[in-house]
Amino acid sequence: MEYKHPWIPMTKATEKDMLKSIGRKSLDELFSNIPEKFLLTQDLNLPHSHSEIEVTRRIQELANKNTPANTGKVFLGAGTGMHYIPAVVPALAGRSEFLTSYTSYQAEVSQGMLQTLFEYQSLLAEILDIDVVNSSMYDMATAVAEAARMAVRVKKQRSRFLVPGTINPEHYKVLYTYTEPADIELEKIDYDKQTGLMSLADLRSKIDERVAGVYIENPSYLGFIEPQVDEIGKIVHDNDALLVAGVDVLSLGLIRPPGDYSADIVVAEGQHLGVPMTFGGPLLGIFGCTNDRRLIYQMPGRLVGMTRTEEEPYEDGYILTLSPREQHIRREKATSNICSNQALAAVTATIYMALLGPTGLKQVGETIAYNANYTSKMLNKIPGVHAPAVGESIWKEFVVRFENGIKARDVHEGLLKRGLHGGKILTEEFPALGESMLICVTEVHNKEAMDELVRAVEDIVSKEVP
Repeated sequence: MEYKHPWIPMTKATEKDMLKSIGRKSLDELFSNIPEKFLLTQDLNLPHSHSEIEVTRRIQELANKNTPANTGKVFLGAGTGMHYIPAVVPALAGRSEFLTSYTSYQAEVSQGMLQTLFEYQSLLAEILDIDVVNSSMYDMATAVAEAARMAVRVKKQRSRFLVPGTINPEHYKVLYTYTEPADIELEKIDYDKQTGLMSLADLRSKIDERVAGVYIENPSYLGFIEPQVDEIGKIVHDNDALLVAGVDVLSLGLIRPPGDYSADIVVAEGQHLGVPMTFGGPLLGIFGCTNDRRLIYQMPGRLVGMTRTEEEPYEDGYILTLSPREQHIRREKATSNICSNQALAAVTATIYMALLGPTGLKQVGETIAYNANYTSKMLNKIPGVHAPAVGESIWKEFVVRFENGIKARDVHEGLLKRGLHGGKILTEEFPALGESMLICVTEVHNKEAMDELVRAVEDIVSKEVP
């Protein structure tokens, strides 16, 4: 009797039918084009089946070899970061009403999710000081890429997009992937290697009637705060181009929101708002723009709107008011291939923002600023270490440069041996910065952890100096 796998409904009869449909007599004939040297000629040495309790014990055994990231001893950022998540955030976001919800096609049965996404849009619009926020994008990288394509659609006959030389390299790769097929020309603007600030002279020399938009990051990928946002905005708008600003939402309790310096399009990463890192995902792309019909009608993602009954007792209702997907409108008119947004991540961010409120967001921002500046100051006291190596004003992340022949890789490995995870090594991405590392310090790092990092770096550096 033929064995039938309980979970894989593949029988010999099914296999025969499939081979017949593609004109093959056997599996050997199907794979005949594979060279013999690559074929497996022996049985796989797989373990026998185990009971559930045995599997659980083995997985736990393997998991115990990992060092948890929530110990406050991880100083890695560069796009995502370790932030404290109040227990109420996952408790509420994990409710079945949110956890199992899908795209809100039927408004009459999705009022709870639609209202939550409407609140998400409203909260971020207030924080960013921007008129319209969608809900939402995959991550900040794709949000930047969609912003570039959107700028070119709005500014017809223009096909150039300028970005800072200090842009997040991972974001730039995604940006290039999105823009190259659309024949959009990307160009980087030079920056001062000491201050990190965008070269206004280089910006003026590169912006012309072919430039659709200019992108800035504030705080930048290298951690410094860009004080020239007003001057940059004026240059961009005087040339009838769009200003796209990439920001960290948690920084806006302290520094000016992008709407205050006339950004036309705003993008951000929402992972910091209550979403765990979980090995790099899921992330949450934040995307907003000013109240300009040309921009709104070309915005990717979707918008949730609110309406109200005409007569008392008034009742509010929520519905998708803008869905520029190919499923909803003519394919050639679609402005985005986003097929499902990060709804659960957006719900999580909504709960986080509502829980902290304006005061809480400001306190988190202040704590991060204090911790980062304290750590930078203490590291800078170590001979052979310069921090911050780029820029004067920092908020959460900062560049540390190692001198006197000290290699950033050696420092990184030395920290790992001491139970600490250092920052991202920048030596290959930004060779002009020398042997450098991007350190990220947030509210999860207490003084003991920061001092431990400083002592460890000092110990490593003292042993590495010839």
